[in-house]
Amino acid sequence: MIKNLGYIVLILIGVSCGSDKEDYIPIDQNSSLEFTIPSNFPEPTYNVTLNPPTEKGFELGKKLFYDGRLSSDGVISCGFCHIQDFAFTHHTHIVSHGVNGALGTRNAQPLHNLAFMNEFTWDGAAIHLDLQPIIPITAEVEMNESFTGIIKKLEEQPEYVKLFAEAFEDQKINSENLLKALSQFMIMMISSNSKYDKIERNEGSVFTAEETAGFELFASKCASCHAGTLFTDQSYRNNGLSINPQYNDIGRNRVTGLASDLHKFKVPTLRNIELTFPYMHDGRLKTLKDVLDHYSDGMVDSETIDPLFKNPDRTVMGIPMTEEEKNQIISFLKTLTDDDFVNDNRFSEF
Repeated sequence: MIKNLGYIVLILIGVSCGSDKEDYIPIDQNSSLEFTIPSNFPEPTYNVTLNPPTEKGFELGKKLFYDGRLSSDGVISCGFCHIQDFAFTHHTHIVSHGVNGALGTRNAQPLHNLAFMNEFTWDGAAIHLDLQPIIPITAEVEMNESFTGIIKKLEEQPEYVKLFAEAFEDQKINSENLLKALSQFMIMMISSNSKYDKIERNEGSVFTAEETAGFELFASKCASCHAGTLFTDQSYRNNGLSINPQYNDIGRNRVTGLASDLHKFKVPTLRNIELTFPYMHDGRLKTLKDVLDHYSDGMVDSETIDPLFKNPDRTVMGIPMTEEEKNQIISFLKTLTDDDFVNDNRFSEF
């Protein structure tokens, strides 16, 4: 009873600041957005019917995504570490910077095609997209804020009172609606219009000879992990990186506690890989050439290294590649860049 009364008081405060309830768009006039699955994509893992994107839900999610109020210092927003020009990564930093310059241990992952992913973050700590933002929002080295603190700040903003009322039938500013709004924004972030996609869909594009050679090499040397249209099999693997003494990130083991998961990280999507440097979970590799050099000559053996990288005698083999082959693979990888996505004004802050 008291909780509901407090919510009503906050709504009245919003009204006194010019957010009169009669100005709200009725919930039944909140138009649905079309969530279209590209013809060359799998079925989504996110159940869109449980949180169907709407115009007002998307608008709210976008505003929240770029709002520093979601952090304790009022500066670090989701969009601070996920920049659209770089497929929503934070390429200017090796590891992401949080509130007051705090440093994490991991490089920000790209945000696209999340509606088709099974789990989230480098170690799979989030098993549902609606839950994923909880991790960066509450992490001390990222946004370092509580949902109680966020809700209080949002309730003081007439614009948010109005947006939540228009986006959700219960009109409440609460953590559930906040997370659902962020998901409505993120599930619409589909990257599916690269040169590769156009060729897959027979839309007139063709590979160059260099790209064709790279595609064939990629299929034989890389696609067992970077599989399918999403260019990830969504598994967790140890790909032979040496232990970084500065971070000593234990990877998937942090979630499962299994010794067999030590130093394993989620196989990342390679879509827009040209734009998402630096590479690996800790951003240690600057270029795609550095990545391929690691796989050909730089892998380090360990108890949990993926068997794919070993010879029958169990010595580390890596992936044999000539310099020409590496250049050809890189040419193919660049066909995964989706300029339409990174320039789509729907996802831009301004």
